Amino acid sequence: MTRAAGSGRPLAPRAVGRRGRKPGPISETAGLTHRAWLEPVRDAVRLRDLTLDDLADRSGYSKTRISELLRGNGYYPAWEITFSVIRVLGLPVQPMLRLWAAAAREAHKELGWIRHRIQQVACEPETPPLALRAFSGSVRAAYTAYARMFLLSDARARCAVDETFDLLWLSWETAAGDENLRRHAWHLLRSRVLVRAAHRDGHPDLRAAVFSTGEVHESVPGRVVVLPDLVRRFDAITRLPHDQMDVVVLAELCGLDLAETIPYVTGQSPARCLSLDRYARAALEDRW
Repeated sequence: MTRAAGSGRPLAPRAVGRRGRKPGPISETAGLTHRAWLEPVRDAVRLRDLTLDDLADRSGYSKTRISELLRGNGYYPAWEITFSVIRVLGLPVQPMLRLWAAAAREAHKELGWIRHRIQQVACEPETPPLALRAFSGSVRAAYTAYARMFLLSDARARCAVDETFDLLWLSWETAAGDENLRRHAWHLLRSRVLVRAAHRDGHPDLRAAVFSTGEVHESVPGRVVVLPDLVRRFDAITRLPHDQMDVVVLAELCGLDLAETIPYVTGQSPARCLSLDRYARAALEDRW
């Protein structure tokens, strides 16, 4: 059994002038969640200016296996090698473990295999940074409402939101220093939602969300009636620029306050949100 060793602090960058091979690009065959956790891990490798030689020396695994792991190539990696690499990088284990397990399920790994791999590593309990816990608590409800509009179920919405916060924790070293953390986090949430949303003509498909509106359910008592005008409006919303789309979805479909809540959640000024809303509504009037 592998045991967590050391403080988990990032190792110092390698000496200037030392040469070595960097990881190749992420494989096109990597799944959505697999790619999601690969990106911050690769960012950490780049931030520390480490090569495959460095990672091999410090993790105990061969360059070939580490290269395959960082590219998402071949078989889905076992937790043991994944754990060893993130410990070299000083990344938090708990969010990585959840992301690794979710990606393993996406890769059609059996539950028994996942459990067995996890049991091979003894991990110490970890607590998210206090600032991250406070932030996630303040935006979780709004994030979930937005995600639900595109993903159409509470379970899928919660999954996207949980993944967002795990990725934020995984990259907290750099995210916490961002001058606009809320904006950074919103972009991350939107990317995790839209990558899972149905698409039509190159745009997110929001038409199915019509069934969750009061207009549909109240139009004829006891019956669900699809209103063509409403379907066209929802379709038009997703063809707006993303910042405008976000404001309209949050305000019009999720019922959030445009003056305070939406600016806070999206990391933008109230004036910016009001401007986006005004331009979006003008565009919708032209298209709808």
